[in-house]
Amino acid sequence: MTATNVPKDKYNAVWLIFFILGLGTLLPWNFFMTATMYFTSRLKDPELEVRLNLTGNGTDRAVGTPSVLEAKFNNVMTLCAMVPLLVFTCLNSVLHHRIPQAVRVMGSLGCILGLFLLTAIFVRVEMTPMTFFIITMIKIIFINSFGAMLQGSLFGMAGLLPTSYTTPIMSGQGLAGTFAAFAMICTLASGSDLQDSAFGYFITACVVILVAIGSYIMLPRMEFYRHFQRSESKPATNEENKVTLLEKGSSSDTKPEPEPIQEGIPAVSFQTVFKKIWLMAVCVSFAFTVTIGMFPAVIVDIKSSATPGSSWEKYFIPVSCFLLFNLLDWSGRSLTAVCLWPGKDSVFLPVLLLVRVVFIPLFMLCNVQPRLYLPVYFTHDAWVIVFMIIFSFSNGYLASLCMCYGPKKVLPHEAETAGAIMAFFLSLGLAQGAGLSFLFRSLV
Repeated sequence: MTATNVPKDKYNAVWLIFFILGLGTLLPWNFFMTATMYFTSRLKDPELEVRLNLTGNGTDRAVGTPSVLEAKFNNVMTLCAMVPLLVFTCLNSVLHHRIPQAVRVMGSLGCILGLFLLTAIFVRVEMTPMTFFIITMIKIIFINSFGAMLQGSLFGMAGLLPTSYTTPIMSGQGLAGTFAAFAMICTLASGSDLQDSAFGYFITACVVILVAIGSYIMLPRMEFYRHFQRSESKPATNEENKVTLLEKGSSSDTKPEPEPIQEGIPAVSFQTVFKKIWLMAVCVSFAFTVTIGMFPAVIVDIKSSATPGSSWEKYFIPVSCFLLFNLLDWSGRSLTAVCLWPGKDSVFLPVLLLVRVVFIPLFMLCNVQPRLYLPVYFTHDAWVIVFMIIFSFSNGYLASLCMCYGPKKVLPHEAETAGAIMAFFLSLGLAQGAGLSFLFRSLV
């Protein structure tokens, strides 16, 4: 079918739907992380509180000794989030053809909605710190398991469409972090009760998930989307087979052998697809390994050079770390909607990603406290802000380029598998970065 016969995406409706689905993928989890103070507040040791009050330190609880559950919450939360994310993204990339797309997407959204409704209800339910801790970690495991299936399915769906349709997913995910960072700052400024703020977070997440479910229901009604869905089910043409053979360096006397057909759909080889996109997969994994290795584990411990007790010191991390990172990361992801440079076969893309390694020592030489080994070289807050702008924008832009290019290096019927593989390597980068963050922080 010629390009002139491709229907138009009227009012950019399909683009907008993928943006909403991308937003729905990460906004619930970002709100969950934003409510960390609420979770830790419910993990306080009652016996420790009594001892602090008896010694006269109860009013200084903020600087008191945290309970074991409080101290371990962030580390255990990271572990319970990243391991299921990696495992289920891997399973989705291998088994996605065996489970209908609608089941994977609607099932995941429905389960995440149920988990967040349950979380909102638990805000008003009293329970012991240990019980609350266990239930919270179980919810984190399930939320990230279903989130991994949802994310892998979305990138697989976008792989069937033109290159620019991966951008709205990445952009929506970037906006999710920005929105959550704004919520954190507003809560800090208003002085709202932690329980009320957490309840608002979780209900807002439920509303976004409902909007995402409605958007997905509308997607099959779009002629533009149906056109590319139909294209996927068509077997590869003889011309496409010839091109594939030429790419593999086949000799001129080799006869093209069409791929085996099952119910009209060409069989897709996981290994064959990976051979075509391995560089893009490794690139996106490397991008997030570097990023998560620094953010937030190391960067969140950078102390402001402002006067202690000043307003800027209070807002330094929420603004210069969380808000600035998410805002610039979102901008970088969104830029790929109008600019795709370097090209998918350009050597500059992996080179630019390798250059980003320089941010590891740069941030470690900022005023990270406490520290044991390295000197502080960049003392002023301006250095942190400049580094963060380049660091976050380059992450969003380059990672989004990789995600756009991966499915476009394969044949149309292989695009969904390519998208699922790219989603797995994205999750692999997140997991690797989370693991390395402990090492980087210990070396400061």
